[in-house]
Amino acid sequence: MRAAPSWLKPTVDFGPLALFLGVYWLKGMLPATAALMAATAVALVLSFFYTRKLALMPLVTAVIVGVFGGLTLWLNDDTFIKMKPTIIYGLFAAVIGGGLALGKPTVKVVLGEAFQLNEGGWKRLSLRFCLFFIAMALTNEVVRRVASDDVWVLWKVPGSIALTFVFMLAQMPLIQRHKLAEAASAED
Repeated sequence: MRAAPSWLKPTVDFGPLALFLGVYWLKGMLPATAALMAATAVALVLSFFYTRKLALMPLVTAVIVGVFGGLTLWLNDDTFIKMKPTIIYGLFAAVIGGGLALGKPTVKVVLGEAFQLNEGGWKRLSLRFCLFFIAMALTNEVVRRVASDDVWVLWKVPGSIALTFVFMLAQMPLIQRHKLAEAASAED
């Protein structure tokens, strides 16, 4: 397998959202939804082309974007695209919470290459991610129901991205406390 170029992950992760934001401000919600759907499909193809595999989370996200974006365009109702983050955050919380209930910290599957933590650290980090995604789902529901389209779009891009970044930074003390000894000594 060839190494993926350094620009691939940020492009796949943020490209569709950046395009959505730009098209929204220029043309409105429905054209932005169509652009998001197309860009998400292109990002998935690019990712597969360079890595020869489809990561689960981008694939699930692409399916949900396709379904809810399709409903938005077909029914000419932006409620569906606004519900998409709630569904995704809820799904993430359910998977992580289910993993915790079964004694399997699922966050380790996603972040295990980036961090080497003891089991207690993975459990605590998984619980925090579960609660974070529940809070994000609830926040999206409040914003989509009470705010204007402009405010919702700003909440989605860049608001939710910034909150996720702040959340991750806030987890660094926990990650440092629960880092495995061999991982910590390899950094020295």
